[in-house]
Formats: sequence, structure tokens, C-alpha cells
Amino acid sequence: MRLIFADLEIHGKESKMNSKIIGLDIGGANTKLASADGKIVELHYLPLWKNTRLPEVLKEIAQRLKPEGVAVVMTGELADCFEDKEQGIRFIKETVDSAFGSEKVSYINSQGKFQSEADSLRELAAANWAASARLIGKELGDCIFVDVGSTTSDIIPIISGEHRAGLTDFERLLRSELVYAGTLRTNLAALLEKVKLEKGLCRTSSELFATTADAYLLLGKIEEAAYTCETADGAGRSRIDAMRRIARLVCADLSEVGDREICEIAEQVKEKQVSTLAEAIFEVAERNGLNMIVSAGLGEFLIQEAAERLGFECISVSGRWGEEISKVFPAYAAARLLAAEKSGN
Repeated sequence: MRLIFADLEIHGKESKMNSKIIGLDIGGANTKLASADGKIVELHYLPLWKNTRLPEVLKEIAQRLKPEGVAVVMTGELADCFEDKEQGIRFIKETVDSAFGSEKVSYINSQGKFQSEADSLRELAAANWAASARLIGKELGDCIFVDVGSTTSDIIPIISGEHRAGLTDFERLLRSELVYAGTLRTNLAALLEKVKLEKGLCRTSSELFATTADAYLLLGKIEEAAYTCETADGAGRSRIDAMRRIARLVCADLSEVGDREICEIAEQVKEKQVSTLAEAIFEVAERNGLNMIVSAGLGEFLIQEAAERLGFECISVSGRWGEEISKVFPAYAAARLLAAEKSGN
């Protein structure tokens, strides 16, 4: 996979073969790309709220890959650089259409279907999970599709090939189908009000001192190359950098808390995230009569642990389609759906 941070390549390899159909998943922080044949996978860190280079990067992709068809899903419309979701959708849509040519671009809405001109523009908001759910429903049947990415966790019930989730992020938060915590960008203080230390329970600082990427880097759950977001302090992504940031969570430095205690804080982060995820999955499972999970995303390790606690079967997208596809699954699903649409399947 080709991983891009601030438009600089960090790691990976790219297929020499251009695929004719690609999928794009445009989020507030990351833009992900996959071809329908799975041979091209890219992740670009392009925060929309920071003088975004999305237009330039998409034009470069269009020139380099020369796709015949582009399927698009988005979540970036919620970025706080936009006054409302509709303004965000229009910006993303105009940017994509300008880069690839509107005649080549198809958009997937929150129903998991291709958008027609008669449909409301707002149906495109936060619809990346709907593309994933549609493909999973076709290929794996009834299940709860759980995708833990860098920022959020989607928990989507699928029955008879159709998702049964709320159609907006607001609705899904109300129904525990969206948990706003992920593997990289979540502020540790949002997860932990207190941590257990040798000296007792310690309240945490609500400053943005450290994120989940720091915890999972220390625990060996992600590699440094997968730490694609910015760090909380603008420093590096080494273990010692991550430890310094986590120490600040309790207003300390490395002279006040040792390696073992910092790693214990990281374990408490994981425990909190797994328990929250398991609670939400159980609520969705009870409401829909489901007990099988399909896991995807950088945080598959969290989903699998939650599934074990619940006693649910868990099918891994990584195991079926590969680890790199799992990390960009909505983009891959969008590309697959467009390829099927064009072939009449």
C-alpha cells in the first residue's frame, strides 16, 4: 500500500498495472483509494480543514491512473471548515468532478446505492460505511459489519443484503451504530477520565496531549509507518516520543512516570476502547438478532477482542481480502460496486 503523509510517501509499493475502475473514500483527515481489482491501494493524509491539497492530489491521481470510472463515498463534509454538511458535500463533489471529469464519476449514498440527480445531495453525507455494507451483504450475508478506522468505529447491522442502520451520523450515534473513537486520532482524555497508577487513581488532563496512535504504537498494535496522522505535539513517531505524549496525559514527564506505568496507561486505553466497542456491538446485535461480526479497518484487533468477549463469530476482512484492503475497505467496496454496475451484475 502507498501511504502518504502531508503528501510525502512514507511506505509501500504500488501496482504497475492501472485499474480501470477506482474507488475514493474522502474523509475529513484521510483520502483513501482502491482499485476494483485490489491491485492499487493508497492512503493520503489530507486534512480538509488545513489549506487542503485535495484538489491537486486528486488531479495527480487522475493523470497517473487514468481511470475509466470513479466511485466516490465521503465523510469529510462534517469537517469544521464548512458551515454545514451541504457546503462540504458540494466542495468535495466539485473537487472530484473537476479532477476526473463528472462523466466518469459516480457517488454512493447512505442507502448504499448510486446517487441519481433526483436524490437529495445530503444523502451523500457520511456514506462510506454504506458502500462497505452493501458489498459485505452481497458476499457474506447477515452480520454486523464493524469497521474501526483512524477516527471512528462503524457498527452496521446487515440483514438480507441490506443495511438496517440510521442514515445519518446523528441517527447512528443515537443507535450505537457509530462510536466516535478510532485507532489513531482519538484524544486519550476523551476515553479516560482517570487512570490507575502506582500512587492511585489519577485524573487526566483534557488537553490534546496524546492520541490512540501513541497507545497502540507502544503496545505494538500499529507500526510507525501506520501512524499517518499528525502527532499531538508535532514531534516524531518513535516509541520515546509516544511515551512523552502519554506522560503528559497525567501532567507528568518521563522523570515522574516510568516506562511500565506508561505502558499500563496504554493498556487501559485499549481496555476502555474494547469495552465501549463491545457494549455498542451488543446493543446493535440485540436489536437486530445478529451474532456474527465482519471486522475491517486498522483497528481489527480491537473488534476481534470485542467479539471474543461477546462470544460472537468474527470474520476478518483482512483474512478474506488482505490487510491493505481492510484499511481502505469503503474505497474498495465502492470500486467493486461500480465495476459490478458497469458489467450489469
